Amino acid sequence: MGMAASAGGGNHSHTTWRHIVIIVLMVLLFSAPSVCAQCRILRCNSDFVAATLESGVIGGGNKEGVNTGYCSALRSYALCTQRTARACRGDLAYHSAVQGIEDLLIQYRCPKAGPTAQPQPRPLPQAPLSGDGCFYEKGFIQREGRAPEYLHCGVFGDPHIRTFNEEFQTCAVQGAWPLIDNQYLYIQATSSPTRESSDTTILTEVTVIFQNWRECAEQQVYQAKLGNVPPAFADGSVTGGDRRGHQSLRIHSQDPGRHAEIWATHIGTMIIVRQVGQSLSLSVRSPRAIVESYTPEQDLQLCVWGCPISQRLEMLHAHPFDPAYTHCSSLFPGRDVYFQACLFDVQVTGDVNSSASAVAALEDARAMISDPASVHLVTGGTGNNSPSLLVVLGFSFLTETLRHSFLGSA
Repeated sequence: MGMAASAGGGNHSHTTWRHIVIIVLMVLLFSAPSVCAQCRILRCNSDFVAATLESGVIGGGNKEGVNTGYCSALRSYALCTQRTARACRGDLAYHSAVQGIEDLLIQYRCPKAGPTAQPQPRPLPQAPLSGDGCFYEKGFIQREGRAPEYLHCGVFGDPHIRTFNEEFQTCAVQGAWPLIDNQYLYIQATSSPTRESSDTTILTEVTVIFQNWRECAEQQVYQAKLGNVPPAFADGSVTGGDRRGHQSLRIHSQDPGRHAEIWATHIGTMIIVRQVGQSLSLSVRSPRAIVESYTPEQDLQLCVWGCPISQRLEMLHAHPFDPAYTHCSSLFPGRDVYFQACLFDVQVTGDVNSSASAVAALEDARAMISDPASVHLVTGGTGNNSPSLLVVLGFSFLTETLRHSFLGSA
């Protein structure tokens, strides 16, 4: 009897570890750029794995009883996929995950309605308010013993987006869209169709809202429109968050009406708004902890996740003897994303002057990215980044293996 129990326990332990290995492989698979670039399915998947590990259940545990922890994790997983459904339209990995959730809910007799295992909220950086409390970088160095990691997002031209995650896309989004939406900062951009095509758009308005943050800064709003990039906030002030003679918010301009540079020292963030030609552009430099201080409900951020798949445009190609190719090559010797953006804008508009937006965006990137080798981002140039067949097949294989493993342990 004891030997049988021991053998059964060994088999259960072996099965449990097999489940862990499979789930880890799935997480690594979802970490591939081709999948991560599509939508936020990676975060949904990692939150599900974290919830199951935290509750101590892998693969549903004992099916004889009601596994409330695993069912709660599955319902949270389903809710997360529902929130990102619009951005994941047409994503094979996303649809495979949705089908897998449905199968597991049925397999483990989990009611679709019930409590959910909410992911742990991301901790907000809390700096002491004494001394350098309203100087984010100084406070971070004092606490961590190192400088913070800064991320960069650029939106310019058609518009083209270089996300915080180092992805590059060209979008056809129209209307108002959030670029950044976290606990400290909200930035919204409005895009309108160009004269040349209803599929191509340009930035015509940018709104920046700094949230109230303890004693360091009160809520402040900045608004820029095409033809008017003011060197002041909406209330006419050029500073904010006065404390002991220091202003947490400062704004100045090298070219009033066409350029504004905003410094928010309490969150270590720098924002540049420009009018280049007949469109606005935006560049942001912000610490990773600030960029990632959002809730699950704040899941639509173009600077974080990129534009929805249905709104992405394919990059255009040109022969080396094409005038647009020749012109952009003279400005961008390397075939990076700024060269791609230049080529796209010149071909769409037929105006070589439209290349100025990519030139200005590259200048801002050089000023905001500390590692020169990281400035010239190079991608495949499609702007769509569909998952490769290998990734899709690998995902399908792991899903089936996981299902059969669960059935075999029942």
